[in-house]
Amino acid sequence: QVPLVESGGGSVQSGGSLRLSCTAYGYTLSNYCMAWFRQAPGKEREGVVQADRTGGTGYADSVRGRFTISRDNRKNTLYLQMNSLKPEDTATYYCTAFPCFIFYRISRSPPEVGEYTYWGQGTQVTVSS
Repeated sequence: QVPLVESGGGSVQSGGSLRLSCTAYGYTLSNYCMAWFRQAPGKEREGVVQADRTGGTGYADSVRGRFTISRDNRKNTLYLQMNSLKPEDTATYYCTAFPCFIFYRISRSPPEVGEYTYWGQGTQVTVSS
């Protein structure tokens, strides 16, 4: 079990920005394909964006152009930069991972729940209008 820990959630007004972070103590995240999911109350968990080990990404249409996934391998941290936030972005955001080979190429589609093995506890993002 990889202990993923998210941080950076909070409350912002519509149009604002937040940056979520995810790290795992004792595990090297650069060895994993990683993703962000979100779940709003009463809704199914939704794939937001995924990234393989060489920079390939796949975004949901609802966030493309507003959200950016990135890694800082020196800090062993995955980020999700969220700009131009909307009330419909309100949800609990989860960091996820599965071990993948360096040449593995993730789909350019958003991530699917069944593909990911390790999950964080989530961080709440609330966007007010």
